[in-house]
Amino acid sequence: HHLTHHKNDLCSLLTQTIMRSFSLLLTIFSSAIVASTSTSSHITTSRRSFASLDSLKEKSKASTALGLDTLVLPRGGSSTEATATMTKESAGLPPAAKLLIGAGGIYAAFLYYGSLQEDVFRYTAADGTQFKQAWLLQVLEALANVAVGFVGMQITGATPGIPKKAFAISGASQVTAKACTSLALANGLSFPVATLAKSGKMAPVMLGSLILGGASYTMREYLQVAAIIGGTAIVSMGKKKGGGSASSMVGVGYIILSLVLDGVTAGFQKRLKAETAKAGVKPKPYDFMFWTNLYMCLTAIVVAGALNEVGPGLAYCSANPEIFSKIVKFAICSAVGQSFIFYTIANFDPLILSTVTTTRKIFSVLLSIFLKGHSLSLTGWSGIGFCIAGILSEMAAKMSGKTKAH
Repeated sequence: HHLTHHKNDLCSLLTQTIMRSFSLLLTIFSSAIVASTSTSSHITTSRRSFASLDSLKEKSKASTALGLDTLVLPRGGSSTEATATMTKESAGLPPAAKLLIGAGGIYAAFLYYGSLQEDVFRYTAADGTQFKQAWLLQVLEALANVAVGFVGMQITGATPGIPKKAFAISGASQVTAKACTSLALANGLSFPVATLAKSGKMAPVMLGSLILGGASYTMREYLQVAAIIGGTAIVSMGKKKGGGSASSMVGVGYIILSLVLDGVTAGFQKRLKAETAKAGVKPKPYDFMFWTNLYMCLTAIVVAGALNEVGPGLAYCSANPEIFSKIVKFAICSAVGQSFIFYTIANFDPLILSTVTTTRKIFSVLLSIFLKGHSLSLTGWSGIGFCIAGILSEMAAKMSGKTKAH
């Protein structure tokens, strides 16, 4: 009876935490809508006042504004702001509708993406074998993104003079980090634990900055990382005996390696931005999608070939059509989700995208626990609470920082 009472208290606490996250989301989204509306009307008024002077210029701009070439990752240039505004006006949708499309698309695509990824590595064939070809999975996922990126690039127009070497290094690092996450799942790490651990990306970045750069962090930032990492450890230890296989040490090793590679990838992406700026080019979103995923795909093909995953992996898929359909859907969700990310970047502040993707991870974990049969003890649920608190605290800190900046 005493244990039941504690469980009820914990469920109540978890419910309050989720409701607070929704409240925080609504606050951020509503402020973004207000800001977006006021900015759009301000720029529209300015453009009207100069319409008579720049009519020819506006016509030439309007011809490009209907494409996706306004979805440029760097923000701040006056021409980018003008074309972004014109794209919004040409779409004729209110900011709330755009937010619903962008955030809804990201949630739908990546919640299903996470569910399918878990299904792929939990699938057991009639003979008791499982799918272990993580690098082949990366080949197929990157291939879907290359296809969508190529089509998008043809529609919006390719950017000439892109530094391919920088894209190759960034792509190789990124696909290796993703493959390590898949290998962690293939080696027994549960999906909730892997997803929560990946939310602690700030840890390797902080560690590298402290060792190499002599950076300093606030106590709050240390506590946020400690809550996510500590909570993840508690969840991994808090699985009930009957709740499936325990998280293996090999899986833990892979997820740690994936986190380290995330930190490395972030460094390479900064270098990529510097290289493109140095070359005087401004790649469009579908340029990024195509070239990054092309090199991700090529890297994955080389590694999958070296590890002899291609033949056995395709043979397994042929013998088990059920898992192959899941893999195809998984790859499509990845490409569709990326397109919705670009749409959100084009219409809203980066903080909105960060909020959507961060909260999506929380809901992916909760959906996995409730729908995939993961059984957690009281200790495990307390770990979930720690992780969510750390993630939401990090998100709130970004929000307050953005507010102060304005």
